[in-house]
Amino acid sequence: MTMREWLTMTAANLGRGIAAGQIDPVTLCQTYLDAIDAHPMRDRIYARVTTERALAEAGAAADRANAGQRLSPLDGVPVSWKDLFDTAGVGTEAGTKLLAGRVPDEDAAVLVNATAAGLVCLGKTHTSEMAFSGLGYNPSTATPPCVNNENAVAGGSSSGAAASVAFGLAAAAIGSDTGGSVRIPAAWNDLVGLKTTSGRLSLEGVVPLALKFDTVGPLCRSVEDAALLLAALEGGKAADLHHADLDGRRFAVLRTAAFDDISEPQSAAFDSAIARMRAAGAVVEDIEVDEVDEAMPLSGCLYTAEAYGLWRDIIEADPEAMYPRILDRFRMGKDFSGPDYVAAWAQLDAARIGYDAAVAGYDAVLVPTSANMPPDLERLTSEDDYYVTENLMTLRNTRIANLMGLCALTLPTGAASCGLSLMCAPDMEEQLLRLGAAVEEALR
Repeated sequence: MTMREWLTMTAANLGRGIAAGQIDPVTLCQTYLDAIDAHPMRDRIYARVTTERALAEAGAAADRANAGQRLSPLDGVPVSWKDLFDTAGVGTEAGTKLLAGRVPDEDAAVLVNATAAGLVCLGKTHTSEMAFSGLGYNPSTATPPCVNNENAVAGGSSSGAAASVAFGLAAAAIGSDTGGSVRIPAAWNDLVGLKTTSGRLSLEGVVPLALKFDTVGPLCRSVEDAALLLAALEGGKAADLHHADLDGRRFAVLRTAAFDDISEPQSAAFDSAIARMRAAGAVVEDIEVDEVDEAMPLSGCLYTAEAYGLWRDIIEADPEAMYPRILDRFRMGKDFSGPDYVAAWAQLDAARIGYDAAVAGYDAVLVPTSANMPPDLERLTSEDDYYVTENLMTLRNTRIANLMGLCALTLPTGAASCGLSLMCAPDMEEQLLRLGAAVEEALR
């Protein structure tokens, strides 16, 4: 293998190369740093590159590899971090001028765990402002490109995270998902993205948006990578993906609003994926769950009330520092009272019970990750109606898993920027990843 080939290998295969003595972690790290520095869209993808830290961590990984004392299967593998995760002594600004110059003293808890597993921190990637948009468009800092169309947005809010992997500038990336912010950019950039169950991974040292929905998750090139990264982030053991297959597995296609106004490419990619799953032995049935449609309107209250409650004082001290459309989204939280918020949560809790009962007989539930294709950047900047409709459409399907409290995984279908999402019950990531590995094989 050549050093150039390293830039497109899975994180797991890079780890195996290090273990076999075929890849030197320092040379690997420098190869990624050189690729970042040489890339014409470097500054649209990375907010800050942590060169000294990366090389120091890679050097330590090389010493461990030479001594036969590697810390994990990913020891020495370089990854990027969304600019929401605190990095000691390095700016963490969440894509907003409101937090310009913010430099934390300590690493986020998940970064501490990842470092303890030997992962190498390449730097911080751009995000939608305060992580409050699924588009990935950020005029306040930078807007990363989509790998399939550089005139389109990458998806958000983990936009730079996805771009860093898709353009070969990180072996994997760590992002966050509150309403789809890992899965949308992963899908639009032909990657695997894992939304973890709320509460599974620590949010300590992660700039919040809506704490009851915020989750941490990886964007990567394979389901195996996702399993290994989840283990690293929580300091645990990776799911066993061996001998995963689809024969006799039961899946439900959630025929709800997820299919309203779906674009032709997304619909065709989804149908093709389902056909390949059936050919591999899966049983796939259509279902309707009224509770999902009933829950969707609640997000307007639940997300904005919490987000505005967390950030009101800082925002209103300097509202001109924010992109007006994101400012408006936060300020929507003013329209809801405390009783409104409590009532919405009571309704959502009831909807979750109904959903769980409706899907209890299935191994996982399926939807297209996104109903729309990556929107055109120039149109987003110049056409108000286009911005509004695309912004609302982008997170509609992914938000189902957040509202229902599920874990979810998006996989590339083989069609550019079209993802297939699997959703499982809370804290069932190991089952989800085994199913994902089997579906991944069927979709090849």
